[in-house]
Amino acid sequence: MSAPVRVYVPRDSAALAVGADEVAAALQAECARNGLAVEIVRNGSRGLFWLETMVEVETPAGRVAYGPVIAEDVPSLLDAGLLHGRAHPLCQGLTEQIPFLAKQERLNFRRMGVTDPLSLADYEAMEGWAGLRAALALDGAAIVQQVLDSGLRGRGGAAFPTGIKWKTVLAAEGPQKYVVCNADEGDSGSYADRMAMEGDPFMLIEGMAIAGLAVGATRGYVYIRSEYPHAIAVMNEAIARATKAGFLGESVCGSGRAFTLQVRKGAGSYVCGEETAMLESIEGKRGVVRAKPPLPAIEGLFGLPTVINNVLSFAAVPLVLSRGAAFYRDFGVGRSRGTLPFQLAGNILRGGLVEKAFGLSLRELLFDFGGGSASGRPIKAVQVGGPLGSYVPESQWDLPLDYEAYAAVGAVLGHGGVVVHDDTADMAKLARYAMEFCAIESCGKCTPCRIGSTRGVEVIDRIRNNQNREQQVALLRDLCDTMTHGSLCAMGGMTPFPVLSALDHYPQDFGLAAPART
Repeated sequence: MSAPVRVYVPRDSAALAVGADEVAAALQAECARNGLAVEIVRNGSRGLFWLETMVEVETPAGRVAYGPVIAEDVPSLLDAGLLHGRAHPLCQGLTEQIPFLAKQERLNFRRMGVTDPLSLADYEAMEGWAGLRAALALDGAAIVQQVLDSGLRGRGGAAFPTGIKWKTVLAAEGPQKYVVCNADEGDSGSYADRMAMEGDPFMLIEGMAIAGLAVGATRGYVYIRSEYPHAIAVMNEAIARATKAGFLGESVCGSGRAFTLQVRKGAGSYVCGEETAMLESIEGKRGVVRAKPPLPAIEGLFGLPTVINNVLSFAAVPLVLSRGAAFYRDFGVGRSRGTLPFQLAGNILRGGLVEKAFGLSLRELLFDFGGGSASGRPIKAVQVGGPLGSYVPESQWDLPLDYEAYAAVGAVLGHGGVVVHDDTADMAKLARYAMEFCAIESCGKCTPCRIGSTRGVEVIDRIRNNQNREQQVALLRDLCDTMTHGSLCAMGGMTPFPVLSALDHYPQDFGLAAPART
């Protein structure tokens, strides 16, 4: 009997939402009925969400992709020769040659959709644990220096250099140190953390273990939002398997150096994405922002020195250690080194994950990868960096996507979320939503955020209703200034970004005259 053909069906949440489990079951049943030998592997998603469920079959020429597949398509696919990679209306050709994938630089996501997420053998076959083993040959200071030299920065709002955080924790005194991964991915249009945890969990585990070795921490926590049940389940199982195999535990890889890891489920509040509110939540308290200083690197979890990074930051670390800081630093531009997984969402024809080196333009993302709007109408505004990110007008779409270029125009890259709106969007309504979102999600600790957001909704309503419009616009700008400079954290401090960018670039939507063209 010939060896079974390997067929890949994603287990990623996005694929499950459109029927991936039903597709896998139909394939298994139909092949059994026809006496066809198959091995169905539940992989992560490649991130081509408009093609989900994307089924891949292993052939001598490489994997061939079919999508979007629903369960009802399975008989016709098998009749057409799916198991041999033959032609069918849903056939996309060789997976690696699909332009959306072929034009990327996949570093963090190089295993995504390629491996079985929970297979230790698959992970090790694609450079898994090489970074950890390299780190075990170094002392903490040398590991930190590698991360510093790579230019890796936090893949969140502040883009703070990862190595400096680690260096601070390494130097801090304490009877216990911690490593905490902020996986409370609450930004609208963002899903890279979820994909990484569901599709390549050992990458995160390895990055966190390296951080523990670097700073002398022996315990770590992954704080995952409660809305990610599949990510929580996969991470728990991956931690158990990594521990059993000796990559976590009292003696990592037999080194005598300890690092243990646990998952903590988030409390469901957006503000728990702020690092100090997250620490409060892990400690079993209400998620309320702490005043800084002291910094978490000095007094963090349970008052002890703590490294806090997000999923994408930790995910980059194994590659930095296995291939060297110079390899990673060679990607990107200026002070923005390496790659960022951009996440295309909203009114976009081809939504999905695009990992590219810093420096490409938003226009390239929107049209070369995204294919323009899903509605076919002109794109009007693009919110970059989550619900607290600025709306970027077409005049700025050719700026390089790097932290400094965006900061110079009052925008942020944040977590790499990109949400697209076509020309039917009402920007005044979206600005109001930003203020309302802040009012609902504020932890309530500081007045500028708690009260300012509530007043902001009222002021925008008066502007939209033409009640002393010019005076209300001036009041809104003053209010935004107070929130930006007076809020305790980014929740209130960044809410003015979408509001002011909408007001500045789309005044007509507020009933104001358009700015004179120069």
